[in-house]
Amino acid sequence: MAKHYRRPLLAFYMAAPPTQAERGEDFRTLPPEHSIAQDALVDALIRDVRARQQIVREALEEEDAAIRLPFVGSMTMRQGANAVLASIVETLNLDLERYRRGTNRQPGGFAYLRHQAEQAGIYVLLIGNLGSHHTSLDVETFRGFALADEVAPFVVVNDQDAQTAWAFTLLHELCHIWLGATGVSGAVAESAVEQFCNDVAGRFLLPSAEIETLAGLRGASFESAVTRINDFAEQRNISRSMVAYKLLREGLIDRELWSRLTALFRSQWKAARASERERNREREGGPNYYVVRRHRLGDALVNLTGRMLAERILSPTKAGKVLGVKASNVYGVVGAGSAGFNAAQG
Repeated sequence: MAKHYRRPLLAFYMAAPPTQAERGEDFRTLPPEHSIAQDALVDALIRDVRARQQIVREALEEEDAAIRLPFVGSMTMRQGANAVLASIVETLNLDLERYRRGTNRQPGGFAYLRHQAEQAGIYVLLIGNLGSHHTSLDVETFRGFALADEVAPFVVVNDQDAQTAWAFTLLHELCHIWLGATGVSGAVAESAVEQFCNDVAGRFLLPSAEIETLAGLRGASFESAVTRINDFAEQRNISRSMVAYKLLREGLIDRELWSRLTALFRSQWKAARASERERNREREGGPNYYVVRRHRLGDALVNLTGRMLAERILSPTKAGKVLGVKASNVYGVVGAGSAGFNAAQG
């Protein structure tokens, strides 16, 4: 039961059930038929991320490296999406053209945005399950999580989503950090704060002046709309679903067309993901475990953990908790990937 419910064994000897994990604010809009099991997985994920963040914060304070980040909670929705975006762009030194170079892999796209966020002191993790595909987090239920802490802010992006959507989710969660709004986000944005964060992310990735070039979709056939959106999104390294959402928000398409486009893009993405998984099963071997783990954790967290290990501020057990691996695998994760660990050992 401890393994199934992802609770410490001692929790089952308590006089009363433990309280639900504090999510901050739940910004999601969930359908009535959503899975209760998925909610339990989200709770377990947030407990885990909060525990990791607390260890990181305490380690930074022990090392006297706990710097208050002035941008956390520095903005409000009343200041408007343009003002919030301007603050994010200036603080992270973001450049849209640099983002658009390459693909969503190195050197452009999500990797670029993540690097800029990590340089500013934000830890960005890719987490799509709790250790196996049996615990995969459905994108409709969980898209991202922001922990708006002034010393060690964390952002989690669900890597079960399409890679072209990761950048949008990261920017959305960064907006939560700027608003000081800790909480969990889903796929449907109906609340005011979720629509606001979507608008901030969309204004960076796709300025309104560019979306106007698709104004002619109003009277176009469905097939023509799909083709033009495909080309438009590929040229700008953004997801097709984001383009469709932006078109809806700008009033360039109606909700019926948006719903049809979204359903098509989602079904095509699911089919492509299933095909890729099948190809991966047929291949011998696979990507190196430690390379994959470092990619999901991000350089900032791996390097920090390596440095804290070298300085004996973190034990292998606590480092394993931060990295989400067994203590026996800690040195494999940080040894080849952590500049701080390698420098200290050298």
